Amino acid sequence: MDFTPKIRDASGWTMFAFGVLALLLGLLGLIRPELLLSLLGFPILDRASRAAGDYTIVFMTASSMASFNIGVYYILAALNDIKKFYLWTVPFRLVTFSVFTIIALTGVAPMRFIGVGLWEGLGALVTGLALYLDGKK
Repeated sequence: MDFTPKIRDASGWTMFAFGVLALLLGLLGLIRPELLLSLLGFPILDRASRAAGDYTIVFMTASSMASFNIGVYYILAALNDIKKFYLWTVPFRLVTFSVFTIIALTGVAPMRFIGVGLWEGLGALVTGLALYLDGKK
C-alpha cells in the first residue's frame, strides 16, 4: 500500500503553490513583522516609538500566524487531493479579493495593499478554472 500523498492535477498545484506562499509570508511576518508591513506599503515605526495601546505588531503577528496556518491547510489539502476544500476556497478568496481591493481603493489601506486583493482574486479564478478543467477530464 502506498500512503504517499501526491498532487494529482492542476487544481492541486494551484492550492499547493498558494499554500507555500501563504506559509512563507506567514513565517516572514512571525519573524519580521515590520518587513511584512513595509512590503504592504505601511510606514514603519520603531517599536520603542510606538504609542501605548499601539497593537500593530501584535496584529501583524496574529495575521501572520493565520497566514502560516492557512498555508499548511492548503498544502495538506493539495497533498491529499481534497477537492471539496479547493472548491470552498474559491468563493471565500473572491470575498477576500473584494474586501482588500475596496479598502485599498477607498484609502483605508495603502494602494500597494491592492496586491493582496489581486493575488486572492487571481488565485480564486485560477483554482476555479483548474477545478473546472480537471472535472472535464
